[in-house]
Amino acid sequence: MVTGTVGANATDSVEALKRVKATENEWETRLGAARKDADATLERLRADTAAAVKAAQAEAERDRAARVAQARVDADAEAQAIVDDGRKAAEQAGAGEGRRPADKKAAILDIVLGGFGKD
Repeated sequence: MVTGTVGANATDSVEALKRVKATENEWETRLGAARKDADATLERLRADTAAAVKAAQAEAERDRAARVAQARVDADAEAQAIVDDGRKAAEQAGAGEGRRPADKKAAILDIVLGGFGKD
């Protein structure tokens, strides 16, 4: 009778081991699928991030180019205004009465250069 009990327990133990092994295989399959899904999601997110960075860089470059162009236009306009003011000041200084050109030189330089020449 002892042999019958041991045989029954052995069969039950083998069945229990088979169920454990089947459960392990099932979970390994699930974990593998979850890893695969996570890897695919991570790769997609990396690609999306790289595309977003490229798009942001392109937009920043366009914005920079537009700002540089505008700064050039503004600088050219300011330079032209300075030249025009200098010409006007020179004409006004040159219109002084009763002075020789050598005497007008200091007055013209004072008007044109303003505070730049003074230390």
